[in-house]
Amino acid sequence: MIYLDNHATTCCDPRVIDAMLPWLTDNFGNPSSTSHEPGRVALDAVTRATASISMAIDAPLDSIVYTSGATESNNLAIKGVLRHPRNKKRHFITVSTEHHAVLDIADELEREGFRVTRVPALPNGNASAGIIDLDRLAESIDDDTALVSVMWANNEVGSITPMKQVAEICHSKGALLHSDATQAVGRIPIDVCQEDVDLVSASAHKFYGPKGIGFLVVGNGHRRVRLKPELVGGGQQAGLRSGTLNPAGIMAMATALQIYGENAAEEDVRTKELRDELFMRLNSQIEGLKLNGPPLTEGRRLPGNLNLQLPSIEGESWMAATPTVAFSSGSACSSSSPEPSHVLTAMGLTESQARQSVRFGIGRFNTPEEIEDASCLLVKAYRHLVG
Repeated sequence: MIYLDNHATTCCDPRVIDAMLPWLTDNFGNPSSTSHEPGRVALDAVTRATASISMAIDAPLDSIVYTSGATESNNLAIKGVLRHPRNKKRHFITVSTEHHAVLDIADELEREGFRVTRVPALPNGNASAGIIDLDRLAESIDDDTALVSVMWANNEVGSITPMKQVAEICHSKGALLHSDATQAVGRIPIDVCQEDVDLVSASAHKFYGPKGIGFLVVGNGHRRVRLKPELVGGGQQAGLRSGTLNPAGIMAMATALQIYGENAAEEDVRTKELRDELFMRLNSQIEGLKLNGPPLTEGRRLPGNLNLQLPSIEGESWMAATPTVAFSSGSACSSSSPEPSHVLTAMGLTESQARQSVRFGIGRFNTPEEIEDASCLLVKAYRHLVG
């Protein structure tokens, strides 16, 4: 199997596993049980890991709240702001191309009586395709807007949002800004304080850590952020997210972020080169192949992302005809849905064009040999399907 679906998940880096294992066996203490040595050792490890994570993303040390992953973080951030007793504003803004982990929350809030605006993204063919329309965002914010949620990098077409510009628009009008940064953290350098984002969600399994552990940044020191907790019972993490901490997962996540930080420039260049090689090989052999999303050359796209529209067959058929290459037709969370990608249709593609599209995610452990082999298999399968 040649795995080219690193937007869905990544394998755990062996160095991350090595850092994690001792906290499952020898050092298994509960960080809340500080009356004895095992608990104090675990708490010290969590404290050190938190410092490492906060440094890696330039977030205040006391802003990191551990969760089970970005979906939980999104729920805590968005519902936490809107449902807080002191929040009197009833307007929430997001983007039409967000992940369902945000869009489904928006739907739920709307059913509760909140006003929700879904701002469009720029259409396919634009140099900033898939990125939020900043003019429409500015027009949408009013005095009743409590929170805006804009993903840092899109999970299907890889478009990278200019978060600093988004933050300036939001804050100039008195709204807080949340970002689902699931595809950005550990894949591109991010600076929470410099970009001035108030709430940031992330999952370790997107950057070569384990599944089931993530974090939410709550506040960057520039303005106050109040959240109503989603989980109660125990009062851990200042009452924002109760439940016993997971030292093994936290240590693994901190290690994964540290590894990326130490190798970011080299890894980004290498991943981009492999991505571009895959596109070149497929584009030279499949006439009429089109790129969905921003250009590959202008730094507005994740280094490992490639989203392609086929000229005459559906993506699902291509996937079925190439069983030894793992890639996808959209978000992993929507893979069982019969509907075409909402991201692509929101960018102006027809349902037919969206169904003819596929997503590749190149990652750390892919090799030039895999790209060459995958290209041959994909071209062979395509030619077989079109006869």
